[in-house]
Amino acid sequence: MANLKHVAISLDDVSAWCRKNNISFERGCGKYFKNIHDLLIIQIKLDIPILTIYILPDSIDKQSNEYLIYSDFIAGFFTALQSSSLLQEQKIKISVLGKWYKLPGKSVEAIKEVIEATSNYERFFANFCIDYDGQEEIVDACRLIARQVELGKIGPDMITKDTIKENTYSSYFLAPDIIFIYGEKKLSSLLLWDSAFSYISFAEKSFMEFEEQDFDKIKIYS
Repeated sequence: MANLKHVAISLDDVSAWCRKNNISFERGCGKYFKNIHDLLIIQIKLDIPILTIYILPDSIDKQSNEYLIYSDFIAGFFTALQSSSLLQEQKIKISVLGKWYKLPGKSVEAIKEVIEATSNYERFFANFCIDYDGQEEIVDACRLIARQVELGKIGPDMITKDTIKENTYSSYFLAPDIIFIYGEKKLSSLLLWDSAFSYISFAEKSFMEFEEQDFDKIKIYS
């Protein structure tokens, strides 16, 4: 997979799979985040420089009990990740895209700590999209550009595709070579601006049934 620089992965809904299989949401989240950790191991194994994982859309009901449980697992995941040898030995820089700072405080602190702890790493890059929406990312970029115009820093005629890219959450990353989608066979809102020329591949199963062989579908694009 030496030719692939950036693989983006969109994960499906944990709760739907748990209901379908009569498994508690807590148990499902445990399996879900274990699988996410395994993605990082595969990133290293296949030498993928950039991996972006869409794990929590902003459309989730923030008042639900499942959201609170999920937030606790996010906090636990990033806390455990920070203390693991994987990040340190492989020099994986963690970035989080989206409105993650609106999560419950414990989750926000765990994310801040792992971002800070890996800020100087640059061998591999792992991005997590949390409380994220691709359309909102573009809207936010437009707002930033509008402020620059308002302040006289740029003129309307100076706005280009590059201007928009420079103001997205993922401004400093290459566009994904491929977006791999778990769950329903439909496009997600993952990295909408950057995915104009990306390949799209469907896992045709839930991420809860993840296995390393799933990446065989990605390898054909390398």
